Amino acid sequence: MKYFNQFPGIDYDLKGDGNTKEVTDIWRRVKARSKIINNVTAFDKYDVQEGEKPEDIAYKIYGDTDYFWVVTLVNNIVNRYYDWPLDEYVFQQYVKDKYTQPDAVHHYEITQSSGRQTGDGPADYSHKIECNETDAGAEAVTNIQYERRIQDSKRQIRLLSRQYLPAFENEFSTLIRR
Repeated sequence: MKYFNQFPGIDYDLKGDGNTKEVTDIWRRVKARSKIINNVTAFDKYDVQEGEKPEDIAYKIYGDTDYFWVVTLVNNIVNRYYDWPLDEYVFQQYVKDKYTQPDAVHHYEITQSSGRQTGDGPADYSHKIECNETDAGAEAVTNIQYERRIQDSKRQIRLLSRQYLPAFENEFSTLIRR
């Protein structure tokens, strides 16, 4: 199912001269229901590989690049540049453009003293809390480490299991036309 073919058309005056033309209503948005998103049995975890795009994953998982929109919708990917993991070259350029000193300290952190004290995997830093440089056990996190953590978290996505794809498509099609 082609993504934009599901969107309704609207009459739009492109030139402001009173003559309208039917165009695709690209401003429509549909959000997956939290009941569906929170159903862990409906999803599989997936780690985006270097250079992979939503279309690549859609082809690998669903057999068709046209399902890129399912990959992006269930992961709340709105902007493919900022919400999707960057490849290494683009990442290095991004860090270089954003920071004059990529190896400078971004912040300090310590492991929290109550609750979880270890991460759930190599890219989980939820057990760490920001602190002052002078706090006992404070560890420096550089700008590039900070940005790499953000990229690593973007690599961990969820994919809708194939068996739920037809029902998901039908619901999306119904909701987008309301």
